[in-house]
Amino acid sequence: MAKLGSKKRPIIVRVNTEDAAEYVATTCEEHGWSYLIGFEGDKPEDISYLDKMLNPLMPAISQKTGRNDPCSCGSGKKYKKCCGLGGSLIA
Repeated sequence: MAKLGSKKRPIIVRVNTEDAAEYVATTCEEHGWSYLIGFEGDKPEDISYLDKMLNPLMPAISQKTGRNDPCSCGSGKKYKKCCGLGGSLIA
């Protein structure tokens, strides 16, 4: 699938006023994005594609807990002696 904002997949927005259309056009041109603007006064404005491009979701970054790191439960023990496999097994 083509990237949003490219010529094959332009940003499509629906606006009700000339000011909103000018804002969209200016913003897209500053970033080099392709766009289509529709004027529909009887429907609510929809600039969600533009919002997605201006505020992209950042991927979640997970932290790996090492065996000798302090346990995340707050006990003060090492992970391997607390919530890790070594501490959770009952002999």
